[in-house]
Amino acid sequence: MNRTSGMGLLVFGIVLGIVGAIMRFAVKVKATGFNIHTAGVILLVVGIAAALIGLILVFAGSSSRSTMKESVQETPSGEVRTQERRDSGSES
Repeated sequence: MNRTSGMGLLVFGIVLGIVGAIMRFAVKVKATGFNIHTAGVILLVVGIAAALIGLILVFAGSSSRSTMKESVQETPSGEVRTQERRDSGSES
């Protein structure tokens, strides 16, 4: 995963946490067979977990580095350019 997917997971976790908190603390409803407060707690916990994982991925994705090496060699027919790129710290 890269940094942008970590940011998306972070935002998704925050939204889930907000929806879960609203369902748990702000809604006053009694229903048979379904407890909206329990569903709110579940969404709140899953949202916090997703936000933490997203935060970890955002910081892990920012530690990647890329280096570029370019060399030019003279040949009888002209110049030959070669480029070498090395990525470290990224999983993509």
